[in-house]
Amino acid sequence: MGYGHRLEFGTSIRPLAGGDPVALAKRSEELGFDLVTFPDHPYQPGFFDTWTVLAWVAGQTERIRLAGNVLNLPLRDPALLARGAASLDLLSGGRLELALGAGTSWDAIAAMGGRRLGPGEAVRATEEAVDVIRGMLDAGQRTPLRYAGEHYRVPGGQRGPLPAHHIPIWLGALGPRMLRLVGRKADGWLPSLDRLGPDGIREGNKIIDEAAVAAGRDPADIRRIVNIGYRSAEELLPLVLEDGVGTLILAVDDPSTMERFADEVIPVLRAAAGPVGQTRPSWVRARRRAGIDYDGVPASLSGAVVEPGDIDFPRVRSTYLRGGSPGIVLRPRTTAEVVDALAFARRHPGLPLGIRSGGHGVSGRSTNDGGIVISLARLNHIEVVGDRRIRVGPGARWIDVARRLAPHGWALTSGDYGGVGVGGLATAGGIGWLARKHGLTLDHLRSAEVVLASGRVVRTSAAEDPDLFWAIRGAGANFGIVTDFEFDVDEVGDVGWAQLVLDASDPAGLLVRWGAAVEAAPRDLTAELIMGPPRPGRPWYAQVMAVVASADPETIVAQLRPVAAAGPLLQQQVVLTPYAGVMANFVSDADHDGHGEPASRSGLIEHLTPEFAAGVERLLRSGAVYFFQLRSVGGAVADVDPGATAYANRSANFQVTALGVSQRRLNDAWDKLHPHFTGSYLNFDTDLRPERLLDAWPPPTLERLRALKRRYDPDNVFRDNFNIDPLAGPPTFDSKLQP
Repeated sequence: MGYGHRLEFGTSIRPLAGGDPVALAKRSEELGFDLVTFPDHPYQPGFFDTWTVLAWVAGQTERIRLAGNVLNLPLRDPALLARGAASLDLLSGGRLELALGAGTSWDAIAAMGGRRLGPGEAVRATEEAVDVIRGMLDAGQRTPLRYAGEHYRVPGGQRGPLPAHHIPIWLGALGPRMLRLVGRKADGWLPSLDRLGPDGIREGNKIIDEAAVAAGRDPADIRRIVNIGYRSAEELLPLVLEDGVGTLILAVDDPSTMERFADEVIPVLRAAAGPVGQTRPSWVRARRRAGIDYDGVPASLSGAVVEPGDIDFPRVRSTYLRGGSPGIVLRPRTTAEVVDALAFARRHPGLPLGIRSGGHGVSGRSTNDGGIVISLARLNHIEVVGDRRIRVGPGARWIDVARRLAPHGWALTSGDYGGVGVGGLATAGGIGWLARKHGLTLDHLRSAEVVLASGRVVRTSAAEDPDLFWAIRGAGANFGIVTDFEFDVDEVGDVGWAQLVLDASDPAGLLVRWGAAVEAAPRDLTAELIMGPPRPGRPWYAQVMAVVASADPETIVAQLRPVAAAGPLLQQQVVLTPYAGVMANFVSDADHDGHGEPASRSGLIEHLTPEFAAGVERLLRSGAVYFFQLRSVGGAVADVDPGATAYANRSANFQVTALGVSQRRLNDAWDKLHPHFTGSYLNFDTDLRPERLLDAWPPPTLERLRALKRRYDPDNVFRDNFNIDPLAGPPTFDSKLQP
């Protein structure tokens, strides 16, 4: 009888204080063992502490997985054990397994301060400990763990951190009550062959399987792990082929015996067991969403899929601001795998499809509820391919690009935050800290590799498929998945980086003065201003950040002085730093964990007039927004012919963003400002009303985009964004539609 698990092998090494368990663990790894374990006897002064040994071995090895054999629960608090397990799992790259024991040697446990438990109490305490550990490890739940058991209480434990992989919980069990607990709740059973014998293994399997079925579980979810002394392959074959044992752990402290087992026994057993395909446990399959052919995922992606029941799902379900719950996330590593992922998505035409690069985004269109997400985070290559020429994958982040270019004295303007992903920004525009000096990110694009809706892979440039090259520079999300960008970059040395705080008690006047100062500034200066609503009883202020593309302190100060004079200066900090130092500000490597639906609006405007500034003051006082931002454009951005790229609204000197709690309230307030705008930057807009297309693209541009959409994506595969519908009629050109 088999349970469908890949056959694995481990060693069990006593952590003798006078020995060298770390050296034996390293030898286990060298010999190809999958797992190294250590008995846990916290009351034994002749042993190192097992948890300490596990941590030390993790730092001295690279591949082999680690476990206690088994950890003594009566002397290890389960909530703290869970926190330690998650931490060690993350630090070791996902190599920890948790094997737990209900306790033996009760006199010794009591002598160490542990509670003496009867057999039934020990089983109940173990079950509670499993519940607590699972609850603490379930960092995808945003509420604290509250658990009130007979033996363990957790009034409000903060869950997490989220481990690197699903940490299985194995139980050492001999008696029927513990075996039934294994069947109900454990991921594995870890007995010793010398204690049970083959007949005891078979009887234990029977009890576990019956308990699993009674609990609504699949017995195949439970790995069977057995401690053994040295035995021949012939002696062990029945355990593997007839009893479904998936892991054999050789209990030995002698390296020569390890070597003999690895040379003579393991190859025979592996050959007899044969290959086993990867299957997900039943509790993962139970959380699958309707309408998705999970079993039809291409083989090339089988190891790169995240389902709602997987441990990695909390890491990939949401975006920076938007909460999501997709039905499946595909994580290709190559262009060929992107083609396979897109083919899978096309077989599900009724489901939402999100394309996600490697960083954060405001609009949140790269997640959904119950649909498919293709994450490009693993296509994160950054290569220098010539003099000021680089190739970058869509999954790279701009902080990574900036750091790669810094030693060459190069930079590429790229948003105002290093955590932004390359793909989403480079296909929409790319308003960054060097925009007025060097233009948009997409103005530096020289060619791109694109997976079209049909699955065809093309290289596009000004000379190759120029229509597609025109379209992806400003409307790329509608036309394909870019898997490789080729950019020309600029020579950029150290820059001046300023962070100022200005008094905003006269917000409208401040905006007018600040806007005039920025427009009059040399192109070396690119700046942004951030404000929030006034707070009762507190001063109203604005944060101003600016980059001056010069390494000369006098030039930096001279260009900043008029901007700083827009309002009373409350705080200032100006440093000379590489561009990569600017990009490193505010960067976090934490997983995105957006909640709900973000509400954001965006506009492009030529001048900050008194009328517009007064409207902004009313907007801020209305309570409809909690964040307001102005970013300077103009300069080199306006030098490019508006018809040269799909990003056509180039006359604007400023890009405007507002965030609110309610989309309806924000829309109502924002629409009053609408007549002031000359366009929109859709990366910062969550209003999906069709009028936004006319904001983003002038009528002739939109008409051309719609014609190209009919050529490159006639089935409208790439629609879950600001969609240019190939079947829609011609746009209304009379005026920008008002809701």
